[in-house]
Amino acid sequence: MNRREFAKRLALAAAALPTGACSLRGAPALAQSPIEQAKTAPATTQGTPPATTHEVGMEAFYRRLADNEAELAAIYPAKRREIVMLAYPGMFPLDLVGPHSVLSGLANTRLQIAWKTRDPINLGGFSITPAATFDECPDDLDVLFVPGGGMGTFSALNDDAVLNFLTTRAPRAKYVTSVCTGSLVLAAAGLLEGKRATTHWVAFDALKALGAVPVRERVVVDGDTVTGAGVSAGIDFALALAARMTTETYAKSLQLNIEYDPQPPFGAGSPEGAGTRVAGAMTDMYAPLMDAGMKMIARRHS
Repeated sequence: MNRREFAKRLALAAAALPTGACSLRGAPALAQSPIEQAKTAPATTQGTPPATTHEVGMEAFYRRLADNEAELAAIYPAKRREIVMLAYPGMFPLDLVGPHSVLSGLANTRLQIAWKTRDPINLGGFSITPAATFDECPDDLDVLFVPGGGMGTFSALNDDAVLNFLTTRAPRAKYVTSVCTGSLVLAAAGLLEGKRATTHWVAFDALKALGAVPVRERVVVDGDTVTGAGVSAGIDFALALAARMTTETYAKSLQLNIEYDPQPPFGAGSPEGAGTRVAGAMTDMYAPLMDAGMKMIARRHS
């Protein structure tokens, strides 16, 4: 069962549950709720109003997760949220797909993947097709997001079109965010100067060289900047961000929706947990990449 179908079935179940005192009718989220539409709209030949059962069910679902009108408005805002996620050749797919799986569950939200063109970006075995070019993205964003990668990230942080896009959108974005080495791209654009941020464990020296203050934490919040550590931390990052944008209760529903209950077979998700043998081998494996990347940074900022 795909995620959208799961959400529909969840909504149908929620519609049958008793609702609390909180109602969309008094909130600024919707001019007219699906339930009110159902009351006033003409019936179809089957006796079912045009307002879908899914919409009615989702209203009930939102109401059950909100304790008051302010929380309801945070879960379902009156103005559509705009989230733009940068994609680029050479990025790590999970850096983007993990957060996308969480943030796509935000209500009244348009989430667009953007690149310089709409041409498919080959990511080694599959591709991602951007929904918008840089020029087509809104000026005002709720979230501006950058994923990480390997050498593709160092190419991105030396790409004037990428840096210009970030520097023009970031000042008007509510949250400027990244996962993994995506924070290096933000830093190269001057968006992390003096700010606390995190990245993949192998790239902390590069992050520092770009003016940020590296912090070894899974998710780091500094004002309107939210950064996640390496790759899989993207899900943690997205849940933390969703809680800030909506409510903790709603973020929990997003976590349950994707059944994010990690139980890894090994405690090797950090250099300390992996031990000196594994961490040392990986550090040496990454050394040529990081050396080349640091030289690119030095040339860019010389």
